[in-house]
Amino acid sequence: MGVAGPFPSYAARPPDPVMDRDEADRALARLGAEHEAIETSLLALQDHAGRRLLEGAELTGVTKERWSATEQSITLLWTYFDAYAGALNEAREVRARRRHPNREDLLALTELLRGQGVTVAHAAGGHAPSITGPARLSERFTLEELVNRMNELYARSLDMVVASDSVWSAMPARIDLLAAELRRTHSLAHSVGVRPGEHPAGDDLESITQELTTLRVQVISDPLAFWLPGPGSSAPGGGRPDTTRYDRAARALDEVRREVEAVLAVRQDAEQRLVQLRDVLSRADRTLSEARSARGEVLAKIAASEVPAVNGPPTALQERLAAASEYRRHAQWHRLSPLLDTLERQAEEELLRAREQLTAVTAPLAVRAELRGRLDAYKAKVARNGLAEDPVLIERYDAARRMLWSAPCDLRVAAMAVQRYQDAALDMLAGRRGSGPEDRRGQP
Repeated sequence: MGVAGPFPSYAARPPDPVMDRDEADRALARLGAEHEAIETSLLALQDHAGRRLLEGAELTGVTKERWSATEQSITLLWTYFDAYAGALNEAREVRARRRHPNREDLLALTELLRGQGVTVAHAAGGHAPSITGPARLSERFTLEELVNRMNELYARSLDMVVASDSVWSAMPARIDLLAAELRRTHSLAHSVGVRPGEHPAGDDLESITQELTTLRVQVISDPLAFWLPGPGSSAPGGGRPDTTRYDRAARALDEVRREVEAVLAVRQDAEQRLVQLRDVLSRADRTLSEARSARGEVLAKIAASEVPAVNGPPTALQERLAAASEYRRHAQWHRLSPLLDTLERQAEEELLRAREQLTAVTAPLAVRAELRGRLDAYKAKVARNGLAEDPVLIERYDAARRMLWSAPCDLRVAAMAVQRYQDAALDMLAGRRGSGPEDRRGQP
């Protein structure tokens, strides 16, 4: 869900009375590149998964208020962009009149490219004062001012979208996992007589259940209420989800679980060991199921024939566990004790094998994720050093990206493509650091 970075800063030339032909041509080339970068950023924001979720969600509270303002900002961004594109097209038309522009053409180009030649008309009611200041029917900008204004609106809009998406990506899944653990604990507590109204831990379980239900609803409808901006961070989306209430519920559940375990300790040792055995085998079975599911995903997404097969569920151990339960029911302790010793060792071994299979099966996905991260990291480094528009880097980046985001992905070929992009980036960065002022004078 990647979103392009801020729009490029407008690098205006020192103001001269009238631009000459070369200055005008360089300015038009620079503006054309800026136009493409701005359009890419706006389209990426338009396609951001967080923005689509915000559009379809039933929002409340601070998120509802900020999303209303952000929608206006995004609409205004496109209005500004259209005005920017219109000014650029008008300047291109002036420049295209003749190969050697006369003074009248150069005067027009100077006004369009450096003067306040961009007029942005707003709706009849004006735009919201909170977005860009007092409401006005129209505004006039230089191209530099217009890009700065778009940068401000874009950063503010992206910050809101990324923050909401970050909360939605992190919090509901964690709440659901904790709720699943809560259900397991509740079932176990019920089996040993820990019930609401009969035991304090049973009342605590009911309270935790209500808190998690309420928390999930609030996170879905008002994610920004659970967002902590990073101190001193100006980057969009700088911060982290506020997990205070979730952490408090998790700690409360841990306390209840320990209380239930204390009740279980009163029961016979054999019953406790049987419960633990069932849990270990259940985890092994779930891990194997996850591994089988992951194997299908890997085979579909990664061009690899060496993905190992996954074993079936440990049915033999389940049968022996059932036999152990029968021994306990009939008080056959002399048979149950050695069988439990063997089953505990074999169950732990089965769980370890299941985890190893899951790790082995998902290894190609981890390799692909590492290659994607390295590719994007070098792209960001190249962009920070002003080499984002280099054709060789663009070509090699596009080639590597196509390989990494295609299915099935050939990891070997993709790794070579990422290495080629990385090598080219390092070579150009090294050359840039070694260049003097004379080497940079001819650059746009």
